[in-house]
Amino acid sequence: MVTTPHRPRLREKLFFLISGVIISIPFTLLVERLSDYFLSIRLPEFYASMFSAAILVPLIEEFAKAYPLFYRHSETEKSILTLGFLVGLGFGLAEFLLYIFVYAAPILIRLPAILFHATNTSITAYGIAKKRTLWFYLVAAFLHFMNNFSAQFGLFWFIGGVAATAASYFLSWRLYRRTSELSINNK
Repeated sequence: MVTTPHRPRLREKLFFLISGVIISIPFTLLVERLSDYFLSIRLPEFYASMFSAAILVPLIEEFAKAYPLFYRHSETEKSILTLGFLVGLGFGLAEFLLYIFVYAAPILIRLPAILFHATNTSITAYGIAKKRTLWFYLVAAFLHFMNNFSAQFGLFWFIGGVAATAASYFLSWRLYRRTSELSINNK
């Protein structure tokens, strides 16, 4: 059965942008808080913090950001990447505001993370479009791991974190250029 490709309009795009805030952020905060609690019971503080920030957070956040995309069925490859980018952008903007206003993080340090979340989610979206979700989810989670692991060591982030961020930006752009206007169901 051939289906007509769906191309989301502005209202739908806004829905996905907002879903990065109202779906992905609360899910992420809940799971991260629960995992932090259980890790703190079992591990010394340094190891609990490292395991949570570098391993669990990337896995949880990348899943939470991609979750709104899983019910899409007749999207084109380009539109699913665009929606993924928008979910990640909503998540990145909400996280940016959280870090700036709650944790008093420096604005310039947090700015690249907005697009990092958007591009990483589009990488997973490419996997959804190509029916290789797990592989591209793991690529996005690995880039997130590199970013967060580097951040645990302060100035080391300017090596590992900047490299992971640049790799995410570049890979997202390359994957977007490889997409088509074909429906993801007609493959």
